[in-house]
Amino acid sequence: MAVRIATYNIHRCIGRDRHQSPERIAAVLQEIDADLIALQEVAFSPGHPENTLAILEEATGTKAIPGFTLLGQHGFYGNALLSRLEISKINHIDISVSYREPRGIIGVELTVNQCKVAVLATHLGLIAGERRRQVTRILSELETTRADAIILLGDFNEWFSLGRPLRWLHQQFKPTRTLATFPAHRPLFGLDRIWIHPEDRLLSLRVHITALSKTASDHLPLVADVDF
Repeated sequence: MAVRIATYNIHRCIGRDRHQSPERIAAVLQEIDADLIALQEVAFSPGHPENTLAILEEATGTKAIPGFTLLGQHGFYGNALLSRLEISKINHIDISVSYREPRGIIGVELTVNQCKVAVLATHLGLIAGERRRQVTRILSELETTRADAIILLGDFNEWFSLGRPLRWLHQQFKPTRTLATFPAHRPLFGLDRIWIHPEDRLLSLRVHITALSKTASDHLPLVADVDF
């Protein structure tokens, strides 16, 4: 059984034209047609008629799991996970570092074709020392899982392939190809990542590049097909 997963930093739904359009992000997600989607930089207002998460849920036929890290005057901001698959357990993990923007992990468990899967979706910080502490926390979470398969995905903000956070993660996961996702109009950096364990479950990994995705956000979506 193949499952399609994706990670996408939607930049508050603000595109290269500086126009904010949840509907445009929804159209990109419809192009991808993924079963499980990790989103970063999501701004949403529960109960508002133009709630971003409600728009994306309806467009993709998924259920949204919010993972907000900030509460502001105009609503919530942070991560989200969209899933067509039935989720059996949800765990919100705070990985914030003092005096830096709050960060978190959405951890879920699900079963696909009798395979127990643990998913960790996150958005790491901008400072190297911050990311090192956050990856250490991620690795400690992975040590406790009893799942048959693990998916780790999100925007890791790691600009250098030889950085310690990536080296540490590659001790846990087999290194996957670094695919450039940022900036969307001319991608040079692989900030967005998907890791699968065991690695032989990964069927394909690609960047979703279309005229729409190059405009809708400052990141391109990263898409993987996984065999369960």
